[in-house]
Amino acid sequence: MTAADLFVEELQSRGVQFIATLNGHGLDPFYLACRRAGMRMIDVRNEQAAGYMADVAGRLGRSVGVCAVSGAVAHANALTGVLNAHFDGAPMLLITGITPLARLGCGDFQDFNPVPMAAPICKYARLVDVPELVPLIVHEAFTAATTNRPGPVHLSLPIDVASAEVDPDRVARSKVRSGEVRHLGLAPTELIDEAARLVQKARRPVLVAGSGVYYSHGEKALADFATGQQIPTVIPIWDRGRVPRPSEPFMGVGGAASGGPRLRADADLVIMAGAQFDYRVGQLAPPAVRDDAAVIRIHADETSLRAGTESQLSIHAAPAAVLDQLAEACRRLECPPTGDWLAAARNRRDAYRQQCLDTADRLPPGTNSRDVVLAIGEVLTDDTVLVVDGGNIGQWFHQLLADRYPGHWVTCGASGVIGLGIPGAMAARALYPDRPVILLSGDGSFTFTVAELECASRQGLPFVAVVADDQRWGITASGHIENYGEPLYSTLGPTRLDRVAEGFGCRGVYVERKAELVPALREALSADRPTVIQVPTVPGGPTD
Repeated sequence: MTAADLFVEELQSRGVQFIATLNGHGLDPFYLACRRAGMRMIDVRNEQAAGYMADVAGRLGRSVGVCAVSGAVAHANALTGVLNAHFDGAPMLLITGITPLARLGCGDFQDFNPVPMAAPICKYARLVDVPELVPLIVHEAFTAATTNRPGPVHLSLPIDVASAEVDPDRVARSKVRSGEVRHLGLAPTELIDEAARLVQKARRPVLVAGSGVYYSHGEKALADFATGQQIPTVIPIWDRGRVPRPSEPFMGVGGAASGGPRLRADADLVIMAGAQFDYRVGQLAPPAVRDDAAVIRIHADETSLRAGTESQLSIHAAPAAVLDQLAEACRRLECPPTGDWLAAARNRRDAYRQQCLDTADRLPPGTNSRDVVLAIGEVLTDDTVLVVDGGNIGQWFHQLLADRYPGHWVTCGASGVIGLGIPGAMAARALYPDRPVILLSGDGSFTFTVAELECASRQGLPFVAVVADDQRWGITASGHIENYGEPLYSTLGPTRLDRVAEGFGCRGVYVERKAELVPALREALSADRPTVIQVPTVPGGPTD
C-alpha cells in the first residue's frame, strides 16, 4: 500500500463522495490510488472550477468537499475557491500534488512550496512530509475544517511521499473519522436566562440568522423560536439558508446592495445567531443598529463571537442548541410574542417587494430580470437545488423569490465572487443525482467557467442553466450610471451562449419572449444533458 492509497482510504472513511480535479505534475500517484479505491473523480478544465466544486459541495453537504490540483500556478488558480470558502466558512480540502519532497528547492519543474500561499486563508495548511503520518495529518485537517466555524484546509502532497510504500498495520489512525461539521453543546443556563429576559423586555426584536444556524442543523430550532415569539427574521445576503418553506416570521435577506425594508435599524433588540460581524449587518453600529439597542450574539466560534465590537451578551455555543434553549426559557418566563411588530415588519417587507416589481414595469420594453426570476419561481419544487451566480440577477432573486431560503439553495457567498455557477451546478448534480438542479446566472458570470459545460456533458452531470443576458456587468453598470451618468468599462458584446452550449455537447435554447420561459424550463428539466437557456434581457436592477 502506498501513502496515496492510505490518503484516499482516509477520505472515503470520512464520507467524501467525489473529488473535483484537473490533472498535472505531481498527481499521478494520487490518481492511481483513487482508481484502485473506486473514488469518483470529476475532471474540469480550470483549477478554479475544481475549487468552486469543493466549496459548493462543502456548503451543500455540510461536510468537507475535496478538490485536487497540480502545483505552482495550478495551485494558485484553485485558491479562488479556497478564498470563497474562507469568506463563507465552508468546509473544504484542497490537495495539491507537488514536486518530490527530496527535490523541493532544487529548481526542478514547478518547484514551489504551496503551503505559505494557502496558509493565510486556511484553517490548517501542511506539507505531507512523512508517509506514515498521512492518517494523522488528514485527521487534523478534517478536524480543523469541521470544528468551531468551518472553513477550508490545504494539504500539499509531494509525489515521492505519495508513492512511498507503507505498512497499514504500523501506522496510527484515528478511531473517529468524520467529515461532517461538528457542533458545540448547550449554553450555560445563566446566559440563556439573561437572553430570555432581554427578549421579554423587547418590543421590536429582530433575529439575524447566519450560516452558523445552518451548519448546526438549526432549521427546526429557528422556526420554533421565531414563530413562538413572533420575531421578524432575516438571513444576511449570501449566507446559508435554513428556511425550507414560507414562514410568517421570515423577512428575506438583509444587507443587500439593492436595499430592503427598514427593520434592523428600528429594532430595540438584535439577536445575531451564527452570523458574522461584517458589512451585511452594518458592523452593528448606527445607523444600521440603534445605539441604544440590546445585542445578543450567538456563535460556535469564539473569535467570530467577539469580532469587531463585543456585545453586551455573548453566548459561545451551537446556535441551534441556543435557539432551542431560548425558546424554552421564553415559554417559562411567558415572554409576550411581538405579533404587532411582526405584522408591521411584514407590511414593510411587502411594500418594498412591490417597489421592486414596480421598478421592472418602468424598465424599457422587453423581457427583464424580474420575468426570468419569476419564471424560475413557477417551476421550483421543494427538492430543487438552486444555484445563483451573478450580482444583478442575484439581487433580483433575493428581492423576489426569498419568501423561503432552504439549505439546498446556494449563492456566491459572503465574498461576492462570480463565476462559480457551472461548477456549483456540477457539484450539486454529483451530490444529488435524483433532484432537479437549476442554475440562475448573469451573462458575465456564466462565461467565467463556460468551458466546464463540456465536462458536465461528458461526465453525465445534467442541470438547467438560465442565463439573463443584458450584455453588461449589470450591478456595476447600474452603480456607474447612478454615480457618473454612464457605464465605465462594464458593458459586454453580444454572445450566442445557446450555440456555445451546443458546441460543448449540451442543449442550447434561445428564449426572447417571457411567455416561452416556463415551457422551456419544464422541457429542460427532463433532459438527460445540461441545457443552457439564454434569455436576452433589458438592463436594470431592482432599484434602478
